[in-house]
Amino acid sequence: RFYAFFILILGYNNNHLKIMNKIKVLYVRVSTLEQKTDRQRVNEKDFDLVIEDKCSGAISFFEREGGKEIKKLIDEGLIQTLSVWQIDRLGRDLRDIMNTIHYFNEMGITIHFVSQGLSTLDNEGKENPISKMIISILGIVGEMERNQIKERQMEGIRIAKLKGSYTGRKKGSRED
Repeated sequence: RFYAFFILILGYNNNHLKIMNKIKVLYVRVSTLEQKTDRQRVNEKDFDLVIEDKCSGAISFFEREGGKEIKKLIDEGLIQTLSVWQIDRLGRDLRDIMNTIHYFNEMGITIHFVSQGLSTLDNEGKENPISKMIISILGIVGEMERNQIKERQMEGIRIAKLKGSYTGRKKGSRED
């Protein structure tokens, strides 16, 4: 992808480009193509870039298209902060959530969880232990919710099969 629009060139100085400060990114995710991201974009104007994924939260963050874009921006040293509406938008697998947060912390990039009012790093760039504890708890709740959704789905399929009304997955679709 071409990322030139992320960088403002302010001028030349001895053949070196002056580049704007690092950007603030808003990451939004929904699970299906039909879902809207409007409620996650409440303060969209406060960000330099919005990256959207429409995929399952069970997919590892850096394996998602948006996660790959964010990784490239991190590797280029362009991200200051990442904001996510809530923890389950980052993922539905506690291990992946914690691994993702650990990576951002190691890179010195704070993740803000907007609706929960949590930040992974404090103002001095140190890990926030209270946020880590709350994120861990809410992360496992998100994982449990995902498992309950799958259980309900399987129960619905079983009942539909018993009634003879199960038609299967739409042609061309695939499992997460």
